[in-house]
Amino acid sequence: MRIAIIGAGKWGQALYHAFAQKNEVVITSRSKKNIENFVSIKEALEYPYIIMAIPAQFVRAWMSEHFEDKGQSILVAAKGIEVQSGSFLNEVYEAFIPKERLAFLSGPSFAYEVQKSLPTALVVSSYDATLAQKFVDAMPEFIKGYISADVIGEEIAGAYKNVIAIAGGVCDGLELGNNARAALLARGLVEMSRFGEAFGAKKDTFLSLGGAGDLFLTASSKLSRNYRVGIGLAQKKSIKEILDDLGEVAEGVSTAKALFRISKKKRIYLPIAKEVYSMIYEEKDPHSSVKDLLN
Repeated sequence: MRIAIIGAGKWGQALYHAFAQKNEVVITSRSKKNIENFVSIKEALEYPYIIMAIPAQFVRAWMSEHFEDKGQSILVAAKGIEVQSGSFLNEVYEAFIPKERLAFLSGPSFAYEVQKSLPTALVVSSYDATLAQKFVDAMPEFIKGYISADVIGEEIAGAYKNVIAIAGGVCDGLELGNNARAALLARGLVEMSRFGEAFGAKKDTFLSLGGAGDLFLTASSKLSRNYRVGIGLAQKKSIKEILDDLGEVAEGVSTAKALFRISKKKRIYLPIAKEVYSMIYEEKDPHSSVKDLLN
């Protein structure tokens, strides 16, 4: 396959490393980087298959400014919910391209380990099973690919787990112990599933790689940016200070705000997401959030 990666951060570069094993792959970003096969955005858009590794909150602006529909098929490799509109990423992309040419990547995967070619399992979800299979077939030998038809379920799981990962970082930062972390992840999975079902997602999706698999990985490792945000909150750092230190986008920060707004509008009970929102945007003391969750 002839594939262009758009977005040359750590995740974009990891995907470039993976897909270049078996395919003709180029990579691009807003600012020029000294990377092999780096091309202009215009040249990248000539490729028939595109992998979008742009953070969720920047997608609509990027597509409005740069995208030209030339019949390309797109694999979306970001996870999140657009804060301004409350839209899921499939809804954002469908404003620019027919849904039959869209696919979404999910599953437990740290860029660092993909870059080292360590064994990984990922899910490609799409309304078109043939397209999903094409992207799975393009994966290297060290990645085991699965396909799913539950686009909204996989997307919600991928976005929501980042918020629970922040809570996991707070839990470990406060040294609350293994019992607390296990309870948090178990109830976080229930909460994620409850939210997904409100939008028609399949319950089984949240017990799969894109749900439980990604949640358990992201909420318990310092390789996770969102987990490190939680560690910072436990140390009573401001969110600005945390993100400045991080130097990267942590999607869970914006997703927490989106979930909070959606839960109020649709009256969905999301206690963990609500506390994460309060710690980030209302500077609530983490110990008070723990106490309120226990009550």
